[in-house]
Amino acid sequence: MEIDGTPYRTIWVETPGRSVGIIDQTKLPHRFETVTLASLEDAARAISDMLVRGAPLIGATAAYGMALAASEDPSDAGLARAYDRLYRTRPTAVNLRWALDQMRALLDNRAEGERAALAWARAAEICDEDVEISKAIGRNGLPLIEAIAVTKPAGEPVNILTHCNAGWLATVDWGTATAPIYMAYEKGVPVHVWVDETRPRNQGASLTAWELGRHGVPHTLIADNVGGHLMQHGLVDLCITGTDRTTARGDVCNKIGTYLKALAAEDNGVPFYVALPSTTIDWTVEDGVAEIPIEQRGGEELTRIAGRAADGQVVEVDIAPEGVAVRNDAFDVTPARLVTGLITERGVAEASKEGLAALFER
Repeated sequence: MEIDGTPYRTIWVETPGRSVGIIDQTKLPHRFETVTLASLEDAARAISDMLVRGAPLIGATAAYGMALAASEDPSDAGLARAYDRLYRTRPTAVNLRWALDQMRALLDNRAEGERAALAWARAAEICDEDVEISKAIGRNGLPLIEAIAVTKPAGEPVNILTHCNAGWLATVDWGTATAPIYMAYEKGVPVHVWVDETRPRNQGASLTAWELGRHGVPHTLIADNVGGHLMQHGLVDLCITGTDRTTARGDVCNKIGTYLKALAAEDNGVPFYVALPSTTIDWTVEDGVAEIPIEQRGGEELTRIAGRAADGQVVEVDIAPEGVAVRNDAFDVTPARLVTGLITERGVAEASKEGLAALFER
């Protein structure tokens, strides 16, 4: 996708066999900065500190983390340590485990001297595959938007509500929830996106609004609790969100607050779609509420907020009483019964075990 006319991916090789570059998403929207990852520890910290985030991009970064580790120490013990270090960074997004398992399966039983080159090549393939998957998600979701567009008065846009950031910043390129939106926009279909601010980390306000604006897609930022109100007044035609983990029966685990949007959509007859790559499906889990571990993040994400001051400096300020008790659940689970459909690279599936099985063989 483009940033002010310049095409970017979210992760790229800087020096073959030695380093990769990323966009530091903690600096957005006020500053656009890139960071070099030159070691396993750099990659692990980029994931845990959320310089990169979004399930597909976490997986891609973990793959390059293993490649960096293979360059540092290609021994069995070294790769085992790398796997464990990266696996501990984020517990909820299943793409992390998937990517690490892909790399481990490739490197096991290979000569130490071969491992680094193989790891770098496979990490690049994972990134390219993610781009193609996102494009396919976009193509499969586009008809959903087009079908609504033909029912609208001439020139009136399709109003789409999204939550958090499931855009190209959450993947290697194109995004999941935003891929159909970008394709509709580029095809000339009138679209308008309601962007939830998405507390506590404000990924909607900081990331989704930033990337839509840089690409020229019409959008409006709203507070998290406005979505249901807009649906009641007929101002939302459909919802599209992403997911960090999808169960075998179609439950979706996504940024905290997704469940409330799905409940409001159900109550107001608004279609609620979830866009996801198949790498986000966890076939080992059935009941998302009972079985998916929900990441508990630091309380400072709720008690402090960053913003740009009048002099242009980016500062952090306290917004809660000092010493207040904080609980910061990062994700919630939306049961499959509230999901209209799952937009995947192979088509749109019913959110059920049977629906997913029709598209994907175990």
